Amino acid sequence: MPEIKRIESTPESGRLRLLTVVSARKDAGSSPTGIVGRSLARQLLAAGDRVRVIAEPDQLADWPDAVELVEGSITRPGEYAAAFDGVESVFLAGALPSTVQDALALALAAGVRRIVVLSSHGPEYEEAYPPETWFWLAIERAVERSGMEWTHIRPSAVMGSVLEGTYPATGSDWPDTIRREQAVREAFLGEGHYPFIHEDDLAAVAVPALREDEYVGGVLEAVGLPISSLSRVRSIAEAIGRDIDAVELTPSESRAIWQRRGWPDSGIDVTLYALEEYFAQLAELTRWTLEQRPSMKEIIGRSPRTYDDWAIENADRFR
Repeated sequence: MPEIKRIESTPESGRLRLLTVVSARKDAGSSPTGIVGRSLARQLLAAGDRVRVIAEPDQLADWPDAVELVEGSITRPGEYAAAFDGVESVFLAGALPSTVQDALALALAAGVRRIVVLSSHGPEYEEAYPPETWFWLAIERAVERSGMEWTHIRPSAVMGSVLEGTYPATGSDWPDTIRREQAVREAFLGEGHYPFIHEDDLAAVAVPALREDEYVGGVLEAVGLPISSLSRVRSIAEAIGRDIDAVELTPSESRAIWQRRGWPDSGIDVTLYALEEYFAQLAELTRWTLEQRPSMKEIIGRSPRTYDDWAIENADRFR
């Protein structure tokens, strides 16, 4: 396997955590593993841990200096077996059902104690279908049967997905159209809602899941409240100090734009469904979010960050 990039400043006393990072995926439920992983690495290092990362080639930049980097992919785990050596817990992001059991076997053989899965809300729906069709549920079940401790994190869409080019499709072209035309064009702008979580908050959920015993054997709902598309536009407009025109499109018009940008129909279908469904069931889904225990505030020890916060932090991406 490729040599691990060891950094002299890496603390030798901390426990070693392994993070896996893949290129951006537009499939339904996928999270931006690079943005989340970098935030998680910073938080783990601040807590005194050592961090190793297996990252695909386009995700090798912008890591903290103390991170040990391995260029590779968790989708081909047999090529990177030594990356599991000395690791206590793994943040498993970007795995595939076809090779996840190979990765888990290597982790178990290396003495890894715990796997924390960056999952999605797909398992809730996949269970009604034959096992051969499962994706997220196949990964979760494989981890549960691996012989190691486990925790699953099922997040909302990540605010920073628009910057990495991962699911959902909503907002994916906004940086371009806002910079170029001071406008956004999308279906369901008037009524569409979608739940989002700040990438730093998602990473903050993973920190205790990797380091503490409280959440072993459970599912953590890393969920944010549904927010309207128009409120996201207003947050960005306020952050950049400019008016942004909101142009309502039909679903078929949005589909055509997203298809031209490389989005698969599966990711488009779920995005359009969710935008409409979260508005139709807004009260019920808001109540479900607020009723989750442990709550986000209980897990991370503070109130989650807002879309206003995120827009201010990333305003230059839209100027």
